[in-house]
Amino acid sequence: MAPKSASTKKTGKTRSALQDVVTREYTIHLHKLVHGRSFKKRAPWAVKSVVDFARKAMGTSDVRVDPKLNQAIWERGVKSVPHRIRVKLERKRNDDEGAKEKLYTYASYIVVDTFKGLETVVVDAE
Repeated sequence: MAPKSASTKKTGKTRSALQDVVTREYTIHLHKLVHGRSFKKRAPWAVKSVVDFARKAMGTSDVRVDPKLNQAIWERGVKSVPHRIRVKLERKRNDDEGAKEKLYTYASYIVVDTFKGLETVVVDAE
């Protein structure tokens, strides 16, 4: 393996992407995340999987799930979780006094007709 060149070395300035407030839309494939899970644990597992996905995608440990998103996952009962779900993840600043984390992620539900051709989209802050 060749040694790293000067162009690939990090410079002294680092910019943390976690400090940015950003909103993105994702499609989460729940079917593969709950595959093999026992029927009575599928919907709770799907909610936990959405939280884990948001934690990894947005880089925050504090993830808050919108009640409508939770309702959409549980809509068909505990064992018939939707195959896919469209989610808007918003990384926001935490303005609480004694907050441990500076940022948190708010996950909300987006209603779509079809998932064909949908990709991850960065939504402009409004």
